[in-house]
Amino acid sequence: MARKCPITGKKTISGSSISRRGKAKYLGGVGRKVTGITKRKFKPNIQRVRAVVDGHVTRIRVSAKAIRMGEIVKPAKRDWSPPPPPAES
Repeated sequence: MARKCPITGKKTISGSSISRRGKAKYLGGVGRKVTGITKRKFKPNIQRVRAVVDGHVTRIRVSAKAIRMGEIVKPAKRDWSPPPPPAES
């Protein structure tokens, strides 16, 4: 299953991790030097939630940003309580 949000379109993207050494010039050093660049991945924060889709409650995988923005509608809480025990006479 792809790590992609159907609402926001967020998906895994690639980037670089840059390793540096040295002390910054503004701190009194001679400057930071790049010692290595490696590939890395930026993954979206995908959550599995219950949501109302086309009138039915289903589990969907959406990004945390879609949840925060209110793009999904969560189902109403169940109003259920156990039946009272039979009264003894």
